[in-house]
Amino acid sequence: MNLGPLGMYAKQADGYFMFPKLEGEISNRMKFRGKEVLVWSLNNYIGLANHPEVREADEKATRDWGLAYPMGARMMSGQTIYHEQLERELAAYVGKEDAFLLNYGYQGMVSIIDAMVDRKDVIVYDSEAHACIIDGARLHMGKRFVYPHNNMENLRIQLKRAKKMTEETGGGILVITEGVYGMTGDQGNLKEIVEMKKEFDFRLLVDDAHGFGTMGPTGAGTHEAQGVIDGVDLYFGTFAKAMAGIGAFVASKTNIIDYLRHNMRSQTFAKSLPMPMVIGSLKRLDLMRKHPELRENLWKIVNALQSGLREAGFNLGVASSPVTPVILEGGIPEATQITVDLRENYGIFCSIVTYPVIPKGMILLRLIPTAVHTLEDVKYTIKAYKEVRKKLEAGAYADVMYDISKL
Repeated sequence: MNLGPLGMYAKQADGYFMFPKLEGEISNRMKFRGKEVLVWSLNNYIGLANHPEVREADEKATRDWGLAYPMGARMMSGQTIYHEQLERELAAYVGKEDAFLLNYGYQGMVSIIDAMVDRKDVIVYDSEAHACIIDGARLHMGKRFVYPHNNMENLRIQLKRAKKMTEETGGGILVITEGVYGMTGDQGNLKEIVEMKKEFDFRLLVDDAHGFGTMGPTGAGTHEAQGVIDGVDLYFGTFAKAMAGIGAFVASKTNIIDYLRHNMRSQTFAKSLPMPMVIGSLKRLDLMRKHPELRENLWKIVNALQSGLREAGFNLGVASSPVTPVILEGGIPEATQITVDLRENYGIFCSIVTYPVIPKGMILLRLIPTAVHTLEDVKYTIKAYKEVRKKLEAGAYADVMYDISKL
């Protein structure tokens, strides 16, 4: 069986380049293969994963409720006052009338798209949208158009096509973008997209997985950061990033949430989110609202890391969020050797991305700064990256793919 472009390297990569095991408390320093490493790969943006109040709330909720309660789907027997409370508080935080809890982010986005459109409608989405958006669009039985990443001129072209088509079918248009793009760290052009609603009359769905809790004056999200809260029709956030948990939510006007609550098949036919996750999410949201210093600590590290790397001549693209991509030239062989060098000789663990996730000839070292990193971590990493770049340019990594059996 053909294992695909990544699976073909399974034997050489398993447990090291892919499916690595990090051990210990979630923090800036953890254990990898028995050695301490400085970790830049976890979306624990504002440091809630091991916050003492979070740990206490999770532990108490598990003791009080167990992992089974409530049993059944929410529509049948899985509804609680705490699920409703979390929805109200999330909606208020992101500036919407109502919200609906989702068990998982990926599944949730696919289901939102499925519920919001039928065969008469047209989907228009960004070419670099997350896999969950692409999968949701692929399930759509009507037409879908894609525009090059953040290319507003081309988006206008696709909207003209979509408008002409919906005038014939009697359907509507759903535009989908991300608030923060998790691989490149840039923001979706929400402000410009919202402006186009006046001309093309569409609904806008924003996946803000990386922006929720990190972007904007209060951390409400990228729509807050760009001043277009009211222009976003459906706002999607996940608990897996800044909130360091499991689950997700969609927020919108009351009538839209009512519709989703009764028509999202993945939620209608799935067990309700377990109580410890709901109670734990209430505590996390409370900390996000009441302790802006958590977000301020994140941005102190983000600004130091990104400014330091740019001053050192590194290409970070147009990153304008905590996600920090360092772009180098090279292929899979160079990427594997850089990975080994960073982990074994510098004690740095970061995500290294190559083709087919990004174009051939590029290596992306993705750093995720968090509130639990230190300025010393930043200085050390920039120094290490300078040395690695020098080796790369000298051809030190130009060899076959590294064999981890030698480690």
